[in-house]
Amino acid sequence: MASALSLVRPAQTPHPSGLAAREAAGEEALVDRARRGDVDAFERLYHLHAGRVYALCLRLAGEPVEARELVQDTFVHAWEALPRFRGEANFTTWLHRIAVNALLERRRRDRRRTARVSLVEDEEDGERAPIAGGFVAPTDVATAIDLERAIAALPPGVRRAFVLHEVEGYTHEEVAGMTGLATGTLRAQLHRARQLLIRALSL
Repeated sequence: MASALSLVRPAQTPHPSGLAAREAAGEEALVDRARRGDVDAFERLYHLHAGRVYALCLRLAGEPVEARELVQDTFVHAWEALPRFRGEANFTTWLHRIAVNALLERRRRDRRRTARVSLVEDEEDGERAPIAGGFVAPTDVATAIDLERAIAALPPGVRRAFVLHEVEGYTHEEVAGMTGLATGTLRAQLHRARQLLIRALSL
């Protein structure tokens, strides 16, 4: 009996590094299938990444409805761009770069739309309307002690730099590549973000 029992080995718990490696290999296979037009594979990638992409978009945009729209834009653009994805960057990093670009493009469209509206109003009443895009702090920011609310209250460009570097953990060089900012400008925005957060959270 003892010799028989000695042959029964307890189930081995997968080592975390081995599990991570298998998950990475599984994702690479999904990406490869999706690149070749497999809709089911892309849907699985969507379910794997949509939550984190939404969290990023919510922090970047500061508004849930726009964040959901940005998630949709991100995955639509990702599907269209997948045939050109060669794996030089991590798939998550690639997705996040698309999300940042979607936000920047939306802001550019907003500025152009606002400029056109301003010109029309100039012609109608001779008064130039103020151009939107400047930051307007929410009325309750003075009493905010929650970090997420304080981040959402940051000016858009400063918030974008802070979220990508401090929250998502990208390096200065990676953030500069995503946003098109010079490294010096990025460092200045990060410094401003920290100062504004310290001020907001100390109120």
